[in-house]
Amino acid sequence: MENPIIAQKAPYVLDLEARTYYWCSCGKSNKQPFCDGSHKGTKFVPEKVEIVETKKVALCGCKHSKNGAYCDGAHAKL
Repeated sequence: MENPIIAQKAPYVLDLEARTYYWCSCGKSNKQPFCDGSHKGTKFVPEKVEIVETKKVALCGCKHSKNGAYCDGAHAKL
């Protein structure tokens, strides 16, 4: 089984405007935490993140969250 690359052992805390984003699940993107297509040829696919109003979010940087794109603290155990 292929494992994601740990982009960083902390969340990406961002103020995001209302729109659709695609979170990188493989860890290979050069535009972390967002997808740049680097997953091509792997089992990974980006996760669609719908932001309906401008807000601060903590997106997973370690790529091991059980909460999808959102940080659940999994980085503390890596």
